[in-house]
Formats: sequence, C-alpha cells, structure tokens
Amino acid sequence: MKGIFVWLSGAIQSTPVFAYFASFLWGLLSILLSPCHLASIPLIVGFISGQEKLSTRRAFFLSLLFALGILITISTIGLITGMIGRVLGDIGPYGNYLVAIIFFLVGLYLLEIIPLPFFQNINHPNFKKKGLLASLILGLTFGLALGPCTFAYMAPMLAITLSITTTKFLYGLSLLITYGIGHCSIIILAGTFTEVIQHYLNWDAQSKGSALIKKICGILVILGGIYLIWTA
Repeated sequence: MKGIFVWLSGAIQSTPVFAYFASFLWGLLSILLSPCHLASIPLIVGFISGQEKLSTRRAFFLSLLFALGILITISTIGLITGMIGRVLGDIGPYGNYLVAIIFFLVGLYLLEIIPLPFFQNINHPNFKKKGLLASLILGLTFGLALGPCTFAYMAPMLAITLSITTTKFLYGLSLLITYGIGHCSIIILAGTFTEVIQHYLNWDAQSKGSALIKKICGILVILGGIYLIWTA
C-alpha cells in the first residue's frame, strides 16, 4: 500500500501525462481502498434500483449529484478543519453518529421496513427535481462521515498539488480536478450501470431481481452504519 502511494507521489511530480494519470488513479484508489467510501456504492445502487424505470441519462445525473455532494462536503470540512488547526476532516464522533442514523433509515427503507416520504414518488413528473435533490442531499450527508478516512488518502494529493500551484496554479488545479473525476467516476459508474442492467433485464422497481438488489444494498448500508459507529 505504501509503495503504491510513493509511486503515485513520484508520478504526479513527473511529466504532465503521468501526473494526470496518477491523479486520476489516486482518485479511484481513494474509493476502492477506503472502507468508508465503499459504502457509497450500495447506497447509490440501492437508491437507483429503488426507483421506477429511469433513462440512463437520469441515472447518470442522479449518481453525479450524489458524488458531487460527497466532494462538496469533504472539501468544505477539510477547509474548515484545516483553518481551525484540527486534523483534516476530523469532525469528531458526532458526524459518524449522524450519518450512521441516516444509513440506518435508508437501509430500512431499502429493505421496505419503513417508508421515507422524501424518497417517495420521485419519478412522478411533479417530483423530478425532488429526486435530483434527494440524491444531492444524500451525497452531502454521506460526506459528513468520511472525515479522516477520506483525508488519509486525499492529504498527500493535496500537499503535492498545493506545492505545484505556488508556481503553476492552473496546472495544480487541473490535477486536483482530475483527482476529483477519478474519485467520482466509480460512484457514477455504479449508479449508471445499475440502470443499464435493469434496462437490459427489463426490470422495474417491483421486479424480483430489482427487489433483491435493493435488499442486499439495504443490508450493506446498515452494515456501513454499524461500521461508522464502531470507528467513531
């Protein structure tokens, strides 16, 4: 693990081609190697599969807003905690408890144990914007829990790119954006691919296969909530 990040650090400070590739790869690894972030995948998959038939475009935008919500929250928290002299992203255990509660509620909703009015009928014409808003809010809320778990992977990237921006501002900024694209891409791919599978298999929200995916995701999301409490 350490060797990977040493190689990535060196690549980011080499030629632009390798730097952009390493930034994107680092964004991918920040999801795949983080237990906290991995919980985002069943969350968005369950959210997408729990709706009526969607277009691929709408599934993409729902996933995109969810991923952007995460990035907005962790960036804001990182900036605030850094300014007040705390460990980047460390908001204490209360953030974990808050998001764990959200996870439990969403997990129980995906298991069809409790209703969540905010997620109901979001495919109805009058609720299209509500569905997009629900996805964004879910991402913003999920980002609260990531804290040090995220910044353990992001901090080295930030340190390198910030040093680059002192002399090459646009180049350093573009590397951070590339990292963000890699960071979001797996979440977006998971959500969009869910719709593609549903469309290919001709599933809707009431199909047995779709219902099974929802329940599996519900269990995984609840386990994610338990993990958040355990690590608080």
